Amino acid sequence: MELTENAVTVIRSRYLLKDAEGRIRETPEEMLRRVAGTVASSEALYGKDRGEWEKKFYDIMDNLLFLPNTPMLINAGKELGQLAACFVLPVDDSMKSIFDSLKNAALILQSGGGTGFSFSKLRPRADIVKSTGGIASGPVSFMRIYNTATEVIKQGGARRGANMGILRVDHPDILEFIRIKRNERELTNFNISVAVTDAFMKALKNDLEYDLINPRSGNVSGRHKAKEVFKEIVESAWETGDPGLIFIDRINRDNPTPHIGTIESTNPCGEQPLLPFEACVLGSINLAKMLKDRTQSTEHRAQTYEIDWPLLASIVKITVRFLDNAIDANRYPVPDIEKMHKGNRKIGLGVMGWADMLIKLGIRYNSKKAFSLAREVMSFIRDNAREASSALARERGAFPNFKGSIYDTPEINAKGGLRNATTTTIAPTGSLSIIAGCSSGIEPLFAIAYRRKAVDTELHVIHQYFLEVAKERGFYSPELIERITKQGTLRGIKEVSQDVKRLFVTAHEIAPEEHIETQAAFQEFTDNAVSKTINLRQRASREDVGLAFMLAYEKGCKGITVFRYGSKGGPLVKFEEGD
Repeated sequence: MELTENAVTVIRSRYLLKDAEGRIRETPEEMLRRVAGTVASSEALYGKDRGEWEKKFYDIMDNLLFLPNTPMLINAGKELGQLAACFVLPVDDSMKSIFDSLKNAALILQSGGGTGFSFSKLRPRADIVKSTGGIASGPVSFMRIYNTATEVIKQGGARRGANMGILRVDHPDILEFIRIKRNERELTNFNISVAVTDAFMKALKNDLEYDLINPRSGNVSGRHKAKEVFKEIVESAWETGDPGLIFIDRINRDNPTPHIGTIESTNPCGEQPLLPFEACVLGSINLAKMLKDRTQSTEHRAQTYEIDWPLLASIVKITVRFLDNAIDANRYPVPDIEKMHKGNRKIGLGVMGWADMLIKLGIRYNSKKAFSLAREVMSFIRDNAREASSALARERGAFPNFKGSIYDTPEINAKGGLRNATTTTIAPTGSLSIIAGCSSGIEPLFAIAYRRKAVDTELHVIHQYFLEVAKERGFYSPELIERITKQGTLRGIKEVSQDVKRLFVTAHEIAPEEHIETQAAFQEFTDNAVSKTINLRQRASREDVGLAFMLAYEKGCKGITVFRYGSKGGPLVKFEEGD
C-alpha cells in the first residue's frame, strides 16, 4: 500500500488490531489480509476456491482501487465480526418497541454501525395513553433518550455514535421536531430529516394547508399551512444545517421490494434508504485510480489522462462479489436484521475520488462536461454492477425476496434474476478517502490545503495533484502552501495561473444549484441514494436554502442536506459515519 502520512495516522488510530494494553499488533497489509480472508471465506458456501478470490480482494484494496465500509475494516476476523455500515430499526408506538429498538441500536452502535429511525409512528405529545390513563410525551422526548444512550456507548471508541432521526411532515409534532436542534445541546448524536411527501410539496407550491395525521388513530388532528412549515424548516437548516429533507414518496417509488415493506428511514448520512430491520454493506471504488495515461511523452508536456473503462468494469465485477460475500460473512447483532439483510441482500457500491478524476481529466467540477460525465460514469457502474449481480444470481441464486419484487419480470427472470435488491449507493467515504489518498465521495475539494481534526489528532491536508502541478509549473514554495492553507482556496494568489485556479475549484466557490446538479446526475443512475452536502457560503440567505430544497425535489434527488459555512451545530461530521 502506498499510504500518505495522514492515511497511516488514521489507520493506526482506528483500524489496526490492538492487544489488551492498546498496543498495535498488525500492519496495514495484515489488516487487508484479515479483511480479504474473512470476505473470501464465503466462497466455500458456494463450492468455490477461496484462495483465488482472497488474492483478488486483497489486490484491489492493496492498490487502493477499492475500500469497503469502515466496520468491515475494523471488525472483519474479530469475534464481533459485524461488517455492515447501515441499519434502520423500527420504532412502533409502544414502550416495548421503543426500548427494544434502543437495545438493538446499542448493539449496532457498539459494533461501528450507524442507525436510522423513523419516529413517525409515535403518538404526539399530550395524546392519551389508554393503558396508564396518562398523556404521551411525544417523539422528541424519546429521541432524547436515544441520544443519551448513544453518548454513553460511543461505539467502543472506534467511531462516534451516529443516528438518523426522521419524522413525517404530517406528524402533529412536526414543528417541535424541526426546531429542536436550534438548541446546540439537543440531539448531538443525531442527524435529523423531515420525511416530505408529494402531497406536502403540492400544497407548498399552491400555497395551501395540508392535513396532520395522528399516527395512533389515523385521523386528521389538525392542519398547517405548508409555507409556514417550510419556512421553519428553512430557518433551522439555515441556522444549524438540520433538518435535511428526504423525499419519502420518491424513495418508496424506487423501493425494490414493496411486497416486503415500506421504507420509512435512511442511515445517518441519508444515502441508504432501508426497510425496518434492514442493513446494507457499502464499498467505494477510487475513481482517481480508474484512469490511464495517454501521454505519448512526458518530456515536454504535462501528463494527460483518460478513463480506463475496461479496468472500471473489472473492478465493479470483483467488488459486487466482494460485497455479496460480506453479507454471508457478517455476524449480525440482531437475528431480525440477519433475516432481512439475507432476504434482500442489499449492497451499496459507490465511488470516491470524483473531484480528483475530474482534475486529472482537466474538467472543472461545476461544468456541464462534468455533469455529463457523472451520468456516463455512474450509468456504466450501475449497468456493470447489475450484470455482475445477475451473474451471481445464476451462480448462487436470486435474493430470497426476488419473487414479487420490481425485478420479477420475464426479461430478468430469463437471465436468472438478480442476487441483490440494490447494488449502488454514493456514501461520503470520509475516513476511507483519507486512507485512499483521494477526495471524498462525489464532493468537490473542501480546500486545496487545510488542517482538519480526525481521530483525536490534527491532519495537514494538501492536495497531492496540486503539489505536482505547482512543482511542474515552477510556482511551488513552502510559503505558498502555508498561504493556501490559511485561506483554503487559490483566490487572489497571483503566482497561480488562471487555468489552474479554474481547475482546482473548492466547495464554497461552487453555486448551490451546481452542487445539486452533481447530486442529481449521480442519483439518476444510483439504486439507493446519494450522500452530498450542499455547501453554502456564510452570507447565503434563508431564501438560498429554500431554493436549494425546491431544486433538489425538482431535479429528482431523494434527499438533501445543506450546510451554511459558519452556522452553529450542523450535521454530524461526515468524516465519521456512512463510510
